[in-house]
Amino acid sequence: MLMRTDPFRELDRLAQQLVGPATWSRPSAMAMDAYREGDEYVVVFDLPGVSPDAIDVDVERNMLTVRAERRPVAKSDDVQMELSERPLGAFSRQLVLADTLDTERIEAHYDAGVLTLRIPIAERAKRRKIAVGGESSPKEISS
Repeated sequence: MLMRTDPFRELDRLAQQLVGPATWSRPSAMAMDAYREGDEYVVVFDLPGVSPDAIDVDVERNMLTVRAERRPVAKSDDVQMELSERPLGAFSRQLVLADTLDTERIEAHYDAGVLTLRIPIAERAKRRKIAVGGESSPKEISS
């Protein structure tokens, strides 16, 4: 039998048992980071133990939805589970994307349990110079 040294982990496990496991109708949230890098936003989700075919990413209007499911590892009949702490079931996260992002060109990459989405800023939303004409010579104004 495996031994634990963290007494608070048992409390977390008991609380999760009271709430119940995640299901597709009541998924758990997934940890994420989001940051801007140049002319794109990067959103990173932690999905350890999830196979790439169990990840679904979609965009409808400006709503980005990421769903994933961690399934139990298939075991033979002679295997007896001694300890099970890794959460199984469904995970989901929704983000409202700004109108300034190009949802047609989102790129997704999954490696080592990390899903990375790169969302470019739309060309129409990028900073540009506008020439202003008038009686004197034209001046450029930064927008």
